Amino acid sequence: MTQLILQGTALNRQQAETIAHDFSGELNWRQKFAVIESVNISQENLHSLRQQFDFDINVLPENFADCQPGLLVTDMDSTLISIECIDEIADFMNIKPQVAEITEAAMQGEIDFETSLRKRVSLLKGLDVSVLERVYDERLQLNPGAEIMVETLKQQGIKLALVSGGFTFFTDRLKQRLGLDFTQANVLAEKDGKLTGEVEGAICGAQAKADFLQQCCNRLGLNPEQAIAIGDGANDLLMMQPAGLSVAYHAKPKVQAQADTAINHNGLEAILGLLQLDYN
Repeated sequence: MTQLILQGTALNRQQAETIAHDFSGELNWRQKFAVIESVNISQENLHSLRQQFDFDINVLPENFADCQPGLLVTDMDSTLISIECIDEIADFMNIKPQVAEITEAAMQGEIDFETSLRKRVSLLKGLDVSVLERVYDERLQLNPGAEIMVETLKQQGIKLALVSGGFTFFTDRLKQRLGLDFTQANVLAEKDGKLTGEVEGAICGAQAKADFLQQCCNRLGLNPEQAIAIGDGANDLLMMQPAGLSVAYHAKPKVQAQADTAINHNGLEAILGLLQLDYN
């Protein structure tokens, strides 16, 4: 028997009551979401419900429902923020479509992430580093719900980590802006104020993201089952596997198919609903 979490602006109480009745559950109606307790629902029925309604419907993993979460690890591009930073950087060289095509293929899991990143970064050779500041100032926006998610989780004592196959230029600034606890990303090499077209050191790819989650847990004295992992691309899947709760955020089909839960009709505030935390 499991818990079913319903959330979204299209959700009304009558719909929640009907679903609770159909699956012999007990409805707990909250201000921003609904929880249906003691539900016995198959994956087939869950898929059918998701097709029927324009709000998010998720089943919490039973082992996670009984634990105390202590860490949230989120991807950056198209997850915490609304853009793919490397695509926007490329726009200043008038090669955004070319770079974005490679980015999309990597996120879909069609090509190796590390190879794709080196290829994309090589195309940026010679670009003035001041462009990075312009991307941050002019184009980077937090996804809806990011700030209320961060603030509420902090109040709960849950630590916050940002990991990215993107770049430290952006993760460092977001860490300071939001008061995050841990970050990891790739370092863009530069010389004489220009990008060299290379990445310094090892690539922060899929395995590095998974290692980062484990390292954060170790530093905090947590089990991975107490961690929440959020992402949208194929390079987030390894990080999601050990986490007690994995969340596909407006994600690629491959990620939606493998994550414990999926957010498709809400912003990042829906993370709070999954944790059954009330918010304004």
